[in-house]
Amino acid sequence: MTPEETNLALLSEVRRLATALERLAGPAPAVNDWNSADCFVWVPANAWLQPVARPNRIALKLIRGVDHVRDILHENTLRFAEGFAANNVLLWGARGMGKSSLVKAVHEDVRAASGVALKLVEVHREDIHTLPALLEILKSADQRVILFCDDLSFDHDDTAYKSLKAALDGGIEGRPENVLFYATSNRRHLLPRHMMENEQSTAINPSEAVEEKVSLSDRFGLWLGFHKCSQNDYLTMIDGYAEYFDLGLSRERLHHEALEWATTRGGRSGRVAWQYIQDTAGRLRKPMVL
Repeated sequence: MTPEETNLALLSEVRRLATALERLAGPAPAVNDWNSADCFVWVPANAWLQPVARPNRIALKLIRGVDHVRDILHENTLRFAEGFAANNVLLWGARGMGKSSLVKAVHEDVRAASGVALKLVEVHREDIHTLPALLEILKSADQRVILFCDDLSFDHDDTAYKSLKAALDGGIEGRPENVLFYATSNRRHLLPRHMMENEQSTAINPSEAVEEKVSLSDRFGLWLGFHKCSQNDYLTMIDGYAEYFDLGLSRERLHHEALEWATTRGGRSGRVAWQYIQDTAGRLRKPMVL
């Protein structure tokens, strides 16, 4: 083999090794641009805050039947945006009652009203264990950030909750001053009741068996409960949507159809009301512009 051929062979081998090392190292960290959007989704694979150009949300004034918790969440968020003390929030309770919709609507309302560059970053449930890496990025940001996890809960032998506990207010550094955490869940204590009972019944010390997991919910300063809505609350939601989208149906017909729709769906909730309005607007060929 000539010297030139030897050099070419070595160069090829070096390139092959470099490619292999790049694969092992994984993708390079992304460059995050806070000015690209108001809402982001955390992508831990390359430490990227993925901008959401058109967030899936509705106007705050369209969320009815949860006035008390709406006002508490709005005030807490406004204080945080203005740089004052605020609490992490757990929104828990009945399915379909607008927990996640309320978080997104309040964020937009406060951001627009205050003029503060308030950002909303969604963290998927399966990425909770990467919170330390995300907080490392956020603590140096100039923006105030609400971390949001929808439908948060933990199953048996799931240890990801430890990362969340540290993120809320634990660890030697604590939670960054510019970060707040909002979560929604169907469970008040983030753990299925039957699992709590199973652990209590099989533990040497039942009183301590689930203490560590139950204490996670205690780290949320605010617990906002969402309960199954009454018929009056349900119809109030229907009336609000119908007026906003100008459906043009009589109140009597609207209520009759909405109650019939709820019966076929097996219950009343904000989600059921919204689904009825979508169906009705479609039948009437009415545009739904939010």
